[in-house]
Amino acid sequence: MKIFIDTAITEEIKEGAKLGILKGVTTNPSLLAKSGRTLDDVITEILSLVDGPISAEVTEADEETMYKQAHDIVKMAKNDNITIKLPMTEDGIAVCSRLSKEGIKTNVTLIFSVSQALLAMEAGATFISPFMGRVDDYYHDDDSGFELIRKIMEVKKNFGYESEIIAASIRNVKHVEQAALAGADIATIPYKVIKEMYKNELTTRGLQIFRDAAK
Repeated sequence: MKIFIDTAITEEIKEGAKLGILKGVTTNPSLLAKSGRTLDDVITEILSLVDGPISAEVTEADEETMYKQAHDIVKMAKNDNITIKLPMTEDGIAVCSRLSKEGIKTNVTLIFSVSQALLAMEAGATFISPFMGRVDDYYHDDDSGFELIRKIMEVKKNFGYESEIIAASIRNVKHVEQAALAGADIATIPYKVIKEMYKNELTTRGLQIFRDAAK
């Protein structure tokens, strides 16, 4: 399973990039707002840090203005790694289909059901982002997000779709593990959760034993 980082804070991306494990970056308007910077500034810098797909989300709502904004982002980035992040709406799917036919990478986001994922795959989406954490919150069930990823992966396999499934809305290490067990192609993970993935009480104890032995 490939690891993307879910942030628009370039310092976090720099730290993550040092590890040599990042294969891409996802951003959204909320993350950009937290960074306090413009889309142009952030995307340009991210593209210089990570050699992989970088998702930049459109903010327009209707098909034609969404389509125009997507092309504006592509022109601004001047990089084949730029991926246009589109909402799971009727207009979003229409734009996804148009961009896919033009060879522009797309990422359909806010996926909460198998039927939504099916539409995005049929539209030729490069990536599809089911939201694990929000699904768990809605159904008050820690396995709902896992089941959603598992079922989408089953549909993908059954019909040979090429879209890569990104487990998104990752809240904790358990979500990362569930995404991997469900067969997700990618997990996009906040930096704070990536740092938590190192930790295990038995590792800490083992290191102390080794240190004591070395003395």
